[in-house]
Amino acid sequence: MRRVLRDNGIGLVFGGLFLLMLLGQAVSGQAQYNDQQVAYGAEPVSFLQYVTSSTFAVDVVENWQSEYLQFFLYIFLTVWLVQRGSPESKDIEKVGTESDEDQKVGEHARDDSPAWARLTDWRGGLFSRSLGIVMGTIFVLSWLAQSVAGWAAYNSEQLGNREDPVTWLGYLGEPDFWNRTLQNWQSEMLAVGSMAVLGVYLRQRGSPESKPVGAAHADTGETG
Repeated sequence: MRRVLRDNGIGLVFGGLFLLMLLGQAVSGQAQYNDQQVAYGAEPVSFLQYVTSSTFAVDVVENWQSEYLQFFLYIFLTVWLVQRGSPESKDIEKVGTESDEDQKVGEHARDDSPAWARLTDWRGGLFSRSLGIVMGTIFVLSWLAQSVAGWAAYNSEQLGNREDPVTWLGYLGEPDFWNRTLQNWQSEMLAVGSMAVLGVYLRQRGSPESKPVGAAHADTGETG
């Protein structure tokens, strides 16, 4: 059991932190929502009512979609784009999809390579792009979920203000949808760009996200 915990520490710790923070968001969100309900002369809602509401759903998934957009873009763009000196970039000379030998696919696969890495048909092509495809799919699905949950929350406010609800397509053209979307996208782009550039000049000893402390600033693709 100790070995299992050690070998899966990153996934377990971040999974646990995710659940704790999601719970904290739900508790604080319910408190804020009920404060607004009381201020408007409406009845407070229970915790279960809040976490199954469109208000809570849109607040959660609008962050999910931006995170997966960040990873989706980073995975695909770093195939072709590099940043000299950054541990977040591959070596300058390796721009592109790289050779089969470098990627250990087809006849260059090792004994312990995944089974589909040995294949040269559509299965090998699919597996070689599977990470980006899955990240992109999760982004699209979570963005769709945000649009539906945001639409429901928006129409609830419209009805509460005795205004006409809008269609789903109509909501996609509303400033509310794009404000929720773009305020998350811009922060993700800033975070990724900062990480790639700051890693050129700054170090974190022992972290695989950093170059070795003594590595030259121009060393690219090295991790500690």
